[in-house]
Amino acid sequence: MTSTDPPAFEPTSIELQSAGDSKIVSVSLYPTHAEITRLYKFAVQIGQNQVNISGLPNVLQAESLRVEGRGAATIHDVTMSMADEHVPKSSPKLEELLSTRETAANALTRCEEALSSVRQYLGSVTVQNLAVSQLESILEQYETTGARLDARKAELTRELKRIDNEIVEERVQIQIPPEKDKLRNMAAIGVFAQAAGDVEIALIYAVPLASWTAFYDIRVNMDTKESPVKLIYKAAVKQNTGESWDNVSLQLETSTPTFGLGVPKLSPHGLSIYTDRLRLMVTHGWLQRVGLSGPLPCRGELGLDQVLEMAHEGAAVMATGTVSATFSVPGLVTIPCDGATHNFTIVELRPKATMSWVAVPKRERKTHLTAHITNASEYTLLTGTANVYVDGSFIACSSVPHVSPKESFDCPLGLDPSIRITYPAMIKKLSQSGFYKKSATHSFAQRITVHNTKSVPVEGLRIVDQIPASRNEQIKVKLVQPALPLGESEGTAGPKAANAKGSSVTVTNGVVAQWDGGDERDRRVSWVCTVPAQGKITLALEWTVTISPADARVVGM
Repeated sequence: MTSTDPPAFEPTSIELQSAGDSKIVSVSLYPTHAEITRLYKFAVQIGQNQVNISGLPNVLQAESLRVEGRGAATIHDVTMSMADEHVPKSSPKLEELLSTRETAANALTRCEEALSSVRQYLGSVTVQNLAVSQLESILEQYETTGARLDARKAELTRELKRIDNEIVEERVQIQIPPEKDKLRNMAAIGVFAQAAGDVEIALIYAVPLASWTAFYDIRVNMDTKESPVKLIYKAAVKQNTGESWDNVSLQLETSTPTFGLGVPKLSPHGLSIYTDRLRLMVTHGWLQRVGLSGPLPCRGELGLDQVLEMAHEGAAVMATGTVSATFSVPGLVTIPCDGATHNFTIVELRPKATMSWVAVPKRERKTHLTAHITNASEYTLLTGTANVYVDGSFIACSSVPHVSPKESFDCPLGLDPSIRITYPAMIKKLSQSGFYKKSATHSFAQRITVHNTKSVPVEGLRIVDQIPASRNEQIKVKLVQPALPLGESEGTAGPKAANAKGSSVTVTNGVVAQWDGGDERDRRVSWVCTVPAQGKITLALEWTVTISPADARVVGM
């Protein structure tokens, strides 16, 4: 054999134990799976090497396994196998418990036999062979011996019950496979080395039983106008894969992983003209679920089969429109294989936020606080729960929707007790009536006082109230204060101009009144107020109701 001839095919066997001979260098965690990258470093001989790696997770998805080589070597083939499962039927502790139980059971048997013998002896005593003077002594000895044996019997009975319980628990514990029985997968890798030396191979594989979800802490500082909201983006991670993730780099992925070699296919994406609303009672609910809501095509334009085909296409378009995002947890983290939830902070954000307050004192004297938050970061906010803290105090649990960068959402922040509202009883009076009058006019006045106890002004506070709406031509309702314009008439359905939607009037400095909502039958009035620090404002709502004839009975007065 010359020096240029290839080495003889005598494979060198290399045995590696996964946990001890490698390290997990990174974990990509998806909502339902994890992708593990585990790095092995070992020495190879020139020629063919058979690398046998044991201790891989039982739940490893074989179709996801990839092997990458680093160094002067070539990977020839990879096979997977499972070691035989060994479930023990006994344990040293169980053997000891069984021995102890046997000893206690024998002692109990002897105790019961002794009690029986004492009773038999006492029963054998007769007047023929026992003097009366000895009777008292024999009875005392019987009482003492019997009491001692009864106490011993009770003690042994309790001891046997305790031992039986421990035996049951130990037998149950034996059936639970130890951690190493969760790591019975093995990989056999053929490595051909052109020269002897150290090489590295990376095993990349997917495992289920691992997941993460997003959640948030929203902290609000009411004493500042600049960046009053801090949003802490967190991840709840848990895994029970069989491996412990020690000091790993953790990547959080929002998409769902797919494994295999097949190329994905595109579904047809068609366009059509919507002409009229078609009520398909059987399929409408399903169409809404897949994303086709609003006007549906007319039967004259498209048949039912075509409508269903469009629904399928729409669902496919929606599915492909999902935005994928990747988050890196700072530093290295450790997540044991315990199935418990472990929380990590992804990032702390200072989003743009506008605070708003709304109160409906006719129903309750409390003020509701809401933050309009704009995601000014490059992070996509996933749907999740949020713990809301205002000035360091826990207020409520809220939620965060799916928010892309530059998008906004409203986050309810609970009640703000620092804004106090007084809503006294309404003042009523009959201003016009008489024997010869054909109509009667009733006047109503409501006062609302708002007290801001904060050390900073409150801007954008909205107070909502209402006046009644006429449902009959014999009833005329007129708003006196604030002097908001109404429509041309006030018939049964209320003002034709829908409460002059969009009109407003300045009541005083920092207070603007306007119609609230566009429903003609809902006469809501709102004031948008700025209340100075430690200041108070008073709002007035006045209206009249004219009834013709005067003696008509009105419901709702």
